[in-house]
Amino acid sequence: MRAGMFDVRNCREIYQEIKVIVNLMQLDFDFQYFDAAVEDVERLFRGQYEGYRSCNTRYHDFGHTLMVMLAMTRLVHGAYVSGIHFTDKEVNLGLICSLMHDTGYIQETEDREGTGAKYTLTHIARSIEFIKNYYGNSPYFACDGKNFHDILSCTGLCTEIENVKFESERIALLGKMVGTSDLLGQMADRLYLEKLVLLYGEFEEGKVPGFDSEVDLYRKTVGFYKWSKERLENEFGNVSRFMVPHFKNRWNIEINLYEEAIENNINYLKWILQENGNNLYSALRRKVFSFK
Repeated sequence: MRAGMFDVRNCREIYQEIKVIVNLMQLDFDFQYFDAAVEDVERLFRGQYEGYRSCNTRYHDFGHTLMVMLAMTRLVHGAYVSGIHFTDKEVNLGLICSLMHDTGYIQETEDREGTGAKYTLTHIARSIEFIKNYYGNSPYFACDGKNFHDILSCTGLCTEIENVKFESERIALLGKMVGTSDLLGQMADRLYLEKLVLLYGEFEEGKVPGFDSEVDLYRKTVGFYKWSKERLENEFGNVSRFMVPHFKNRWNIEINLYEEAIENNINYLKWILQENGNNLYSALRRKVFSFK
């Protein structure tokens, strides 16, 4: 059951779980904006959205997007159980920002050079541009351009959250939740360690400094975990704590399963580096799959 908490092979099941969770907060929630965005973003990643190629970044794929959106939904629900109630509009903002946070990796139709990984260092700005264009004529989100910008900015590893001038405390909380979900969603993935090879390929094409090889990325991932843990607890205000009331309310499990999964991944990575440092890949045998 715990492994199934992070299984994104079937996106329909993820959508269903998200709706179940939202209905725990608001039984008559209007999903029209969520449904329309999900349909279009799935088409975008599949290469069926006018003006864009299909997703060709294998780490930042639609499976990653689903993981982040599911984690975001769980955090919002955990906050609700803890007494923090978002409006329907704010819930939509949070879900849609998590859904569109990596649209900046998708290339336009005429962009035929390389893959979307070349935008690694600029993908957040491109994602913000995409979401603003997407809702440019929307009466519902007419005044939310800045909110989209501020919330999505929280996924940037170099963004200093304290310097972002959020419209309100709840928008700030949504931003911290999306940033937290981005970290939790990928690091809790059962295939996180296998996928780091794919991430290195994206870093290499995107000219991300600081990594000499795939093995170097694996070694530095332990340090990244420590940095992420500090960022989650401090800059993001430890909003990951809302996972516990969510899992308690939804599944009667009084544990932060994301934290447990991440620690399992990092502990296994430490063991691999210590015991199989010269033959790293022999200990990584899980097959990386695609969503359907």
